[in-house]
Amino acid sequence: GSASHAEPSPITEQTTIYSHRSLEIMRSFLLLLSLGTVSAFVGQQAVPRAHETALFGGASGYASSLDGKKDKVARVEELLDSSEMIFAVPAKSISVAEAQELRRSLPEGSVVSVVKNTIMNRAVAGTEYEAATSMLKGPNMWFFIEEDIGGTIKAWKSFIKESGKMESHGIFGGVIEGVYYDDKGVQAIGNLPSKDELYAKIAGSIKAVPTKVARIIKAPNSKLARAIKLATVDERSD
Repeated sequence: GSASHAEPSPITEQTTIYSHRSLEIMRSFLLLLSLGTVSAFVGQQAVPRAHETALFGGASGYASSLDGKKDKVARVEELLDSSEMIFAVPAKSISVAEAQELRRSLPEGSVVSVVKNTIMNRAVAGTEYEAATSMLKGPNMWFFIEEDIGGTIKAWKSFIKESGKMESHGIFGGVIEGVYYDDKGVQAIGNLPSKDELYAKIAGSIKAVPTKVARIIKAPNSKLARAIKLATVDERSD
């Protein structure tokens, strides 16, 4: 009989879809340049989103009151609303100095916070991140990634390697576009090109307009993302 073909694993299929999405963003970026539509979001003052390591839950006084807990849930909901992906790691045995070092290593737009499970459970309810409830066991540190998914995962892997925590601080899992990924799935996503690597490839492929590329790379992330999405919609409607 004929040889049977192995079915691709869900991780391989999902990673391929994510890789195609990266290529689509690159094509849309090139379309923006060719149409000269970058002026709408270039040259404006960037308002960088501060890196932060915050503790949501476990405090006393106002923070532990009903209003305080509602404030914490609302803050986490804001982070979820602006994130493309979240993932969780163990929060134990990470010193303040190490947490500060980790925070400084993250790409712009990525936030790392220790969030109490009850707060996280309320915040993800009814959202595309509801699948994260399966990870609400023990003290967790959560990464909320606004844009640079590959860069953020690489920053965590580098941190645990340099701090000797590779065995004890593996990734619990992550959620992107409503889909839960285990450690291997998150690692596969992390192996995709980061935002800076994609920009470098784009810049290298457009020799004729280096000035525009440089200006776009310096543009505010949120405006860049919106412009790319608009270009993708225009491209599909043609």
